[in-house]
Amino acid sequence: MDVDTERIDEAVLALLSLGLHDGARAWKSFDWDAMSRLHDKGYIGDPVGKAKSVVFTEEGLRESERLFTKLFARAAK
Repeated sequence: MDVDTERIDEAVLALLSLGLHDGARAWKSFDWDAMSRLHDKGYIGDPVGKAKSVVFTEEGLRESERLFTKLFARAAK
């Protein structure tokens, strides 16, 4: 199967906002490869380490909220 990692990254970034706490921190309970790609794109701080959460960059937090709305919000009736 040919996997579209860009779409996976968008979904993971959007879902990270569900675990948002302490301002711009999110629980890092997703695939390590996806988390590494999000770090490489500048959306989150380095996911490697003992901390159980990562910090969003300002751009990452905005993009996470935008993608969550795009991917998961229902249209108004």
